[in-house]
Amino acid sequence: MYQVSPFSCLPLVSIFRQFATKSVSNRNYREKLKLGLGNIRNSDDALSLYDDMSRTRPLPNVKQFNQLLSRVVKLKEYSAAIYLFKDISCNLGVSANEYTMNIAINSYCLSNRVDFGFSILGWFFKLGCVPDVFTFSTLLKGLFRENKINEAQELFRKMVKEELCELSVVTYGTVIDGLCKAGNTPMALELLGVMESGRKSCKPDTNIYNMIIDSLCKDKMINSAMKIFDEMSEKGIPPDVVTYNALVCGLCNLSRWSEAKVLMEKMIGCKIYPNVFTFSSLVDALCKEGLVDEAEDVIHIMRQQNVNPDIFTYNSLMDGYCRQGRMDEAKNVFDSMSNKNVASNIWSYNILINGYCRKKKIDDAMHLFREIPQKGLKHDVATYTTVLQGLFLCGRDSCALKLFDEMQAVGIKPNFYTYCNVLDGLCRNGQVERAMLLLDALERKEGGHLHIAYYTIVMDGLCEAKKLDAARAIFSDLASKGLEPSVVTYTILIKGCCQNGLFDEANDNLLKMKQASLSPDEITYNVIVQGNLKGRKFDDASKLIEEMDAKGFSLDASTVELLLDALGTKEHNPTVLKMIQKWAPTTSNQNE
Repeated sequence: MYQVSPFSCLPLVSIFRQFATKSVSNRNYREKLKLGLGNIRNSDDALSLYDDMSRTRPLPNVKQFNQLLSRVVKLKEYSAAIYLFKDISCNLGVSANEYTMNIAINSYCLSNRVDFGFSILGWFFKLGCVPDVFTFSTLLKGLFRENKINEAQELFRKMVKEELCELSVVTYGTVIDGLCKAGNTPMALELLGVMESGRKSCKPDTNIYNMIIDSLCKDKMINSAMKIFDEMSEKGIPPDVVTYNALVCGLCNLSRWSEAKVLMEKMIGCKIYPNVFTFSSLVDALCKEGLVDEAEDVIHIMRQQNVNPDIFTYNSLMDGYCRQGRMDEAKNVFDSMSNKNVASNIWSYNILINGYCRKKKIDDAMHLFREIPQKGLKHDVATYTTVLQGLFLCGRDSCALKLFDEMQAVGIKPNFYTYCNVLDGLCRNGQVERAMLLLDALERKEGGHLHIAYYTIVMDGLCEAKKLDAARAIFSDLASKGLEPSVVTYTILIKGCCQNGLFDEANDNLLKMKQASLSPDEITYNVIVQGNLKGRKFDDASKLIEEMDAKGFSLDASTVELLLDALGTKEHNPTVLKMIQKWAPTTSNQNE
């Protein structure tokens, strides 16, 4: 499948060995092995031991080299493991076996070089060895790790069709896990069916079912997940805490609290006790629903059950308070973590900074921002983006621009959200020309391939600044940039036309929007209805309101207010009264 040589680099260890000429006895490396490979804590320790082994005569056997390689991989020193493998195979002349080559393949896959992993297959055949199920399972995992889903499926089909090895539950689990993580739950379910109808040695176990259930819950297909859960019991496959955690989390995320409670009671009845993940999932879901006080109750129960909240639990609770603007309570949670031996992470700071920025307490946010390096943490792109948004929100655009420059100077690359916040902040603070300059700079930097949202934001700023011609020009140039206007883009242009009294042009743009197979949303309709009411185009407004009603959209307060104002005009017709009776019947009766 892949034809890339993994031996293109000269092993560094062989260079290192050239300067070591003294004879080394077996005692040095044997003593280290006897003390245990656990004493090897880093790549330097491993290289030191390897040097002793490689200069010993006679050379140690391949099994002892394999032990060292396995330890290096466990330390996640994949590059070192690869270099050692190369040196063992090419320079020492030690005959690698299946285990050695499997370690090498695993190291390449964990280094996101599955192509080099495939090239090791040639060595199997060269040395008269046969790749086993571990070999192919590792390659499958490597392909999924690099998101090469089609190649992984192709390899699995080949394994089955050509009987390259005897498939195991682990092999099936690797494929099912990869498919689930890639969002292809239906195909994972098909593979589960194959396992269920297949031979006894490959029947799905609890771990396989957990993968499927978790994926279904994340896809919000909780009923299907519950059905699989029931099938497990029928087949005598015991669920574990991971199974229940996935289901409880799935139910909570859909606000199905009573079912989550029943499931937890069933869980405890089966003597499977909630762990920190179970409780933390509940806390997170409750906080996202705005039920922060109930989340505090869950944490109290956690402590009663001798389950200590972790950083995820506290971050969720803090985020819940921030969402409600209860910043003092959020800060108390933040401060209490250190007393409970839970170290704040960068996400903890980002949550609290975001809360302060939303409340326009920018000085508190900046204090936390400057504190981050003092705590041994590093700002990330989310930290900078959040503070930038807060500074613009508070009208401190000059400080925001300085921070934007600082961000790039320290090597943190702005992302999509960063640019959106900067462009929006400049436009909202009356610096639309500066926003256009940034957009031009982005075009030069990215080769003109930018997100439609950038142009939409600048168009909105231009419309608010009464520069409709410039907004029109940007809109007209989108096609030449390979971009398609979105619903929001059209809505902005329609709003700009209405603000300038160009109601016919606004209606034309609505028609073009529909012709482009874009469906106006509730905001679009309210904007165009308001425009027609201001332009005394009551019949057009009536037709649009009927369209809204058919789509299940509602008039907002500003549109209803314009309807009521229209009732007092000389130009109003029965259509206006009909609309008012439908959307504001109480008010219209009072007027009558």
